[in-house]
Amino acid sequence: MSRTKPPFRADLVGSFLRTAPLKAARSARESGQITAAELKAVEDTEIEKLVRHQENCGLKLATDGEFRRSWWHFDFLGLLDGVDLVDAEQGIQFAGVQTKAQTLKVSGKVDFPANHPFLDHFRFLKSVTRVTPKMTIPAPTVLHFRGGRRAIDSKVYPEMDQFFADTGAAYAKAVRAFYDAGCRYLQFDDTAFAYLCSPVEREKARQRGDDTEGLQQKYADMINIALKAKPADMVITTHICRGNFRSTWVSEGGYEPVAETLLGRCNYDGYFLEYDNERAGGFEPLRFLPKGDKQVVLGLITSKSGELESRDVIKRRIDEASKFAPLEQFCLSPQCGFASTEEGNVLTEDEQWAKMREIVAISEEVWGR
Repeated sequence: MSRTKPPFRADLVGSFLRTAPLKAARSARESGQITAAELKAVEDTEIEKLVRHQENCGLKLATDGEFRRSWWHFDFLGLLDGVDLVDAEQGIQFAGVQTKAQTLKVSGKVDFPANHPFLDHFRFLKSVTRVTPKMTIPAPTVLHFRGGRRAIDSKVYPEMDQFFADTGAAYAKAVRAFYDAGCRYLQFDDTAFAYLCSPVEREKARQRGDDTEGLQQKYADMINIALKAKPADMVITTHICRGNFRSTWVSEGGYEPVAETLLGRCNYDGYFLEYDNERAGGFEPLRFLPKGDKQVVLGLITSKSGELESRDVIKRRIDEASKFAPLEQFCLSPQCGFASTEEGNVLTEDEQWAKMREIVAISEEVWGR
């Protein structure tokens, strides 16, 4: 039951802990001690080292670790036409800690520029790996949920349906542009669907003036507009995230409120679902996974701490999940990235790589080489 196409039996969400040389170079660039070109040279070197690490773990894919980014989402979204990354009154509130104070504003018609820098980021990754290069970008839903109606200029978008349509169309352009750059494995990282699982986050959205009823279907429609542009030999997955900043989180709640829409109506090829603790709920929502080649990548290995999970425990949990969907439609990965922002989670690089090697080993025991 091994797989020759993504998502792979042993996979990963995307980000890795920033290395010491990379942190030093980014700090030097912020203080004006080095040029942008000098920073890029360090990024290139560190990304190539990172790719070798992934290959040496036995993975069939590699990412750039999001090494050129500060945020997992704002860096990409802030470079779309019509979107601005701006200072905020406060950061995003996680469990006991806040991020730096930045946010997004939609001030013009949303579109994907032909010269978006992430295309070059992918081209470099592709040039330095011998395995499948995987690119991660935030899902189109992320541009809406956090700020909602208040973050979108009502003069530009008096009706929200046009915003959703334009954002879906912009992402369709992005899909085609990444494909033309050689990308065959693309991932949309999505916190919005996870927040819709949380009564607390839904209430916050209502307090912002947004109606969450029917929102998941609007999101599915927007995603499917983007996915219509996907050629047959391209795989697009999503990662559903409850928040990941310095080993903390934002939302809690199982997938039941969104599973039927997410698994049954969104035309993704695969779903990276967090299942590392009780915040994710049980495996029962997996019953909505259509039979066929759609894959669920079980995020059973936590990226939030360095403690290595028991192989037997992980295999038992895979068995539990297989009561609700076929084993051949599952893969294994960390529950999230190791550094969704440049600050990174609370574990060491050695612990990070031990977890990746463990994922490869468990996947071989469960599904074969």
